[in-house]
Amino acid sequence: MRMYLLALNPTDSVTEGFLPAARTLGLGVTVLTDQPAAHRARYPDTEVLECDVRDFRAVISLISARRPPDAVFTNSDHLQTQAALAAEYFALPAKDWRAALRTKDKALLRRHLAAAGADRVFSLEIPGRTPPAEVLATTGEPPFPCVVKPREGVASEDVVMAGTAGELLARCEEIRARRPGTALVVEEFLEGELYTLETLGDGRTRHVLGGFRTELSPAPYFIEERLRFVPAHPPDVVSRIVSQLDALGVGFGSCHTEFVVGPDGRARIIEVNYRAIGDQCDLLLAELLGIPLFEHVLRTHLGEPLPADLGARTDGAALLDYPYARHPGTLTAAPGPADLTFGDVRLTYRPLRETGERHDLYHTNRDILGVVRATGRDQGSVDTAVRDFLAAQQWEITP
Repeated sequence: MRMYLLALNPTDSVTEGFLPAARTLGLGVTVLTDQPAAHRARYPDTEVLECDVRDFRAVISLISARRPPDAVFTNSDHLQTQAALAAEYFALPAKDWRAALRTKDKALLRRHLAAAGADRVFSLEIPGRTPPAEVLATTGEPPFPCVVKPREGVASEDVVMAGTAGELLARCEEIRARRPGTALVVEEFLEGELYTLETLGDGRTRHVLGGFRTELSPAPYFIEERLRFVPAHPPDVVSRIVSQLDALGVGFGSCHTEFVVGPDGRARIIEVNYRAIGDQCDLLLAELLGIPLFEHVLRTHLGEPLPADLGARTDGAALLDYPYARHPGTLTAAPGPADLTFGDVRLTYRPLRETGERHDLYHTNRDILGVVRATGRDQGSVDTAVRDFLAAQQWEITP
């Protein structure tokens, strides 16, 4: 069987998760990407073909000239719609391309949830190249504080809070200076505790895999500093988020949903990433739950139903911590990879930057220097192991 995997830059999810899972399932893999050299260097034994993967027509054309596909898959935020359309063309199991588009386009997501009566959040779209001041003059000011972000952005990239109209216009211009012509979305700031919900479905059965409690950097930016595993959210919270996912048409394969629980206990979606959670959280989740998570995801794209019971463990505790740069410069000293055991706690550290690399300060997840992930049976022991490990490390950034 042959799977075509669409990708932009190489990721740990693909390299350490989905490619090994494909080998376990006996799948031959062809990677389609606009960055072939980077992928060939990462896994030289896998077929890699250059393709304009952002254009579904190019994807379909290239696949049609090769061995017939048994699955078309991607774990990229940016390529879900393209992969869904290509899979539909070849009559293969896939996500509904409409749902993939709704979740990627943050303005469309808000409009759809409001129209479905699922949730209503103030949301204002600023089309590409349209001056923000011109839009605000027509629509009026949003409620403050508000958040501005790229309409089709990812993670914390150019997501920033504004407390006044003047700040909002300044933030918009800053983003536009880095991303000329980018469409923006301005939303009311949803106050509350930030969580994630991780789900896996086959279009008929949906499994809730738990989620994470996310701690962020101080405002006005939204860098993810650490995530603690939550085995089970309250039933009313899960029910409300799942009903919103249903309204969006989300239910096939993996999905990573970020939401807040406000002071009134109401759960409200921040964004929906119609793929597996990243930044090594998916690798931790598979280990913590004790299930072949990546194989399950790929099986859904092969048309296989999920088991009624995944056999996931529910007695685990976990923490991920992301040390990140506080100022620009060259990374001159940093710890190397580590795999350690502290009692029943297993801790892994993986650097994300090489020493000698120079970076600006982005105020996003791109400032992260490495990932610490730890699993165990007791949250206190896990937290202590991570805290002690980080205290013993040193990252030096020379301006």
